[in-house]
Amino acid sequence: MLGIILRLLGSIGVFLFGMRIMSDGIQKVAGERLQTALNYMTNNRVIAVFSGFLLTGIIQSSSATTVMVVGFANAGLLQLTQAIGVIMGANIGTTVTTWIVSFLGFKVEVTAFALPIIGLGFPFLLSKSHRRRDYGEMLIGFGLLFLGLGFLKNSLPDINEEELFFLGKYSNLGFLSFVIFVAAGTILTLLIQSSSAAMAITVTLAFKGYINFESAAAICLGENIGTTITVFLASIGTGVNARRAARSHFFFNFIGVIWMAFIFQYFCRFILWIAPWDSAIQSNLPLNLALFHTVFNFTNTLLFLPFLGKFAAFIESLVKPTEIDKYSHYQLQYISTGVQDSAQLNIMNARAEVTRMGKIIEEMFIFFLKNFMKPDRKIGEMVKQVKELEELTDQMQEEISKYLVHCFQDDLSETNVKAVHTMMRVVHELESIGDSIYKMMVLLKKKHDKSITFNSSAEKDLWAYSNLVKEFIDMYNNHLTRHFNTRELEQAYSLENEVNRLRYSLSKSARKRLQKGSDVQAELLYMDLVKSLENVGDYSLNIAQALQQMGDK
Repeated sequence: MLGIILRLLGSIGVFLFGMRIMSDGIQKVAGERLQTALNYMTNNRVIAVFSGFLLTGIIQSSSATTVMVVGFANAGLLQLTQAIGVIMGANIGTTVTTWIVSFLGFKVEVTAFALPIIGLGFPFLLSKSHRRRDYGEMLIGFGLLFLGLGFLKNSLPDINEEELFFLGKYSNLGFLSFVIFVAAGTILTLLIQSSSAAMAITVTLAFKGYINFESAAAICLGENIGTTITVFLASIGTGVNARRAARSHFFFNFIGVIWMAFIFQYFCRFILWIAPWDSAIQSNLPLNLALFHTVFNFTNTLLFLPFLGKFAAFIESLVKPTEIDKYSHYQLQYISTGVQDSAQLNIMNARAEVTRMGKIIEEMFIFFLKNFMKPDRKIGEMVKQVKELEELTDQMQEEISKYLVHCFQDDLSETNVKAVHTMMRVVHELESIGDSIYKMMVLLKKKHDKSITFNSSAEKDLWAYSNLVKEFIDMYNNHLTRHFNTRELEQAYSLENEVNRLRYSLSKSARKRLQKGSDVQAELLYMDLVKSLENVGDYSLNIAQALQQMGDK
């Protein structure tokens, strides 16, 4: 018995390894073009479904397609209705794998072509060309996949009627049997993290006679649910668009299983009736399952497609954006139609965007302050959110700068020319502040993870220093839409002098504590925080100096 279990695990391992190598190889060969095609093939819901089907049929991984869709949604490149359409198509596309496994894996002697394919791919791996090595990886993965399937088929012993009793008694419980086998399919997919491998196991069990067609079909439905849970869990902590795409994947498949539960027996009979082969022959059972899988997913898509807008609205009402989500993807909020005819309007719009960027930087610093005195258990999640905002400020700097360059094409007054130059410098400095704040959050996480503690009085001094820097941030944020006058610039210089004085004082105190035997790691981290805070003060002064040069208009 132990030998059978180990052979089964080994067979599944070879199958999964082959699937992974093949999918990676295909994505390396055509990954960028596939992603570009996906972006252009989602103009309407029907094309979105077709693109999902085509993409999954090519790369042989619905999970890869879904993860790609979630990533596109998270970046704002796909609307929710488009993402749902692609996911629907991916569900149909994954049935291609079932057909390949059912036909080639059980109608042909697998090793007759698996080993020659591996042999064909091996020389490609020895090539100096990355492109040829990717093709070799794809071929070897394809061969290993079917080699693993052959091992799986041969590892299961033939079964007699007495041995079938254990599983057979669960196949005759009516609706309860349906629930049991759907749950089994869900758990199986979750355990091995691959719906394709789970389907291969299911088809093999049915082929060997361990389960009948209805039980295998119910397991297949459970695998449709199981494959969504992995993506569901992976979407936790991502942006609202990604979470909505993952939830729509789950609910689409789950609701499909729900309506199927009411007509399951009749649907199975219908599949056996329309099969163009003799469905009563045991060797054709894998083909029966492939047909069931395809017709179910195709029907489920047809039922949902007319209500795609309402389904998307339901998902949006279910998954609400958090506070952090309002900055999850940068779009030119005030510059929605590009460069305007009015130069002055362009300058006003640009100022509004710069102000928005300043608010995001302030939000990042507030995250830092909140985690300074009372680090949260979920500080890793906080660091991730600040990192997302830091990447957002990078994007904002690029987009606003491009817009400001376009503004130079207008016939600008001398005042507006100064304003454009000022804003270009300001967004550069704001982006630098964002980098520094992210670095400080990483330092706080290091302090939390390694249980580093600061001297109590030193920690209070650092807290006061942080709030002084926050005062500097508030000062320039209140002036991003107008220039600093001479008195206000003097206040900025005064703040900068105080920031520099305290930096010297805090660093000197840290060195003295080191000389007295204080913890080296703690003091070095302390000085890194002090230095980063001073950098924020320097960038803030640069902003104040730039704003002083901007005219009143």
